[in-house]
Amino acid sequence: MSIQVKNLTHIYEPGLPTESVALEDVSFEIQDGEMVGIIGHTGSGKSTLLQHLNGLLKPTSGQIIVGDTDITARGVSMVEIRKRVGLVFQYPEYQLFEETVALDVAFGPKNLGLSEEEIDERVREALELVGLDYEEIAPRSPFELSGGQKRRVALAGVIAMRPEVLILDEPTAGLDPKAHKDVLKMIEEVHRRTGNITILVSHNMADIARLCDHILVIDSGKLVTSGTPEEVFSQKEKLEEVGLALPPVTQFAETLRERGLPLSPTILSTQQAVEEIYEYLTSEGNVSI
Repeated sequence: MSIQVKNLTHIYEPGLPTESVALEDVSFEIQDGEMVGIIGHTGSGKSTLLQHLNGLLKPTSGQIIVGDTDITARGVSMVEIRKRVGLVFQYPEYQLFEETVALDVAFGPKNLGLSEEEIDERVREALELVGLDYEEIAPRSPFELSGGQKRRVALAGVIAMRPEVLILDEPTAGLDPKAHKDVLKMIEEVHRRTGNITILVSHNMADIARLCDHILVIDSGKLVTSGTPEEVFSQKEKLEEVGLALPPVTQFAETLRERGLPLSPTILSTQQAVEEIYEYLTSEGNVSI
């Protein structure tokens, strides 16, 4: 399955004095099984784009084709779209509302009209996928959990719908460093085990560089560049023009290159930086270790 976005344009309040173009002629394709990062400064159009991908918004013009279904066509069932495309908003724990974790995760599957047995199976599977023990967590109130646990429960509620596409809007926003790390590890595991398309929006360039196969850069409603992390983060000047920075380790490596170390043009991980610096220091008699 793939996602094709063709010449997508969205105008808020067209024809009024307050008219604004949120997306303009955006086109891209996402392949089956990819994890794709979307980056851009606040107000660039990222959230508007996400809301088109699961049918919350209809475009002014253009198409979005998920698999073999044009989800922008008239008469397409929104229920069917949201079975296939799951969207997790920022701070999803604020949307928790049931008395127990199990009931909260079961809310979506119940709306699909599934049997009680199927619902229970999906709840158990989803909680296990996000790294929570069903027996321990299911009967508890979601409101007595930690921030990181609440985030996992909210994600489990979407996973229980078994979407073919999982969209995560700033999934680590507001979390402490440990919870941030834990949630990212959980997202990696969910992606690995489901094999579905995962779309990740984040302001953390290090996370995007490490996790994603492909990156889309949005600015003022336009797709300004896209490519692999190596391709995108090699365009320092273009990123700076749209208010974005390189990942910290990439900036550090660039500083070292400016001081004469023969490092790769784009270093995206601490491990890669350590290996290249070590190789330099131990080669040609630079330093004996």
